Amino acid sequence: MDEATLQFYRGHAEAYAAREITSRRARLEAFVSLLPPGAAILELGCGAGGDTAEMLARGFDVSPTDGSPEMAEVASRRLGRPVGTLLFHDIDAVETYDGVWANACLLHVPRDELTQVLSLIWRALKPGGAFFASFKTGDAEGRDTLGRYYNYPSPDWLRETYASAGNWNSLEIQTGEVIGFDNQWAPMLFVVARKSL
Repeated sequence: MDEATLQFYRGHAEAYAAREITSRRARLEAFVSLLPPGAAILELGCGAGGDTAEMLARGFDVSPTDGSPEMAEVASRRLGRPVGTLLFHDIDAVETYDGVWANACLLHVPRDELTQVLSLIWRALKPGGAFFASFKTGDAEGRDTLGRYYNYPSPDWLRETYASAGNWNSLEIQTGEVIGFDNQWAPMLFVVARKSL
């Protein structure tokens, strides 16, 4: 992950955690509907743990992680359980998870490193496992007004990158908009992929 972006989240963990975002509930509902009861889920970039709490309440076996130790601590206090600090390049699980939930975090992975990170996620999924990720869309990498790095992919570039990272049974990309921590509306790509059996 880009160091300046990681430092931003380390320095703004409490303020970021204070935001409650309900607009992604429909996407979370759709994701968990793909999973068996009690499924093992790896959550990347869990932030304050809001999505983790939703999935735990539904009986899923969630392993929440964040790249920022400060954010992981905030989430741990909220959830009353340990939250791991995990950088994307350190994912070492092999066919362990029924699902991987990566909401608004892989969008910070440098473009030339995204294939490698996606391949680690592919490896961590069980055959047939489901994977959700979201990205701010664009045509070239860059930074926002807060100095955070974004890979800003196009749908075509993202499809090619996923294809080079592993064998997916299906890959669906939907579009939408969200309002970010910078209070700016941003066009988004929401990706749901299934690992081949």
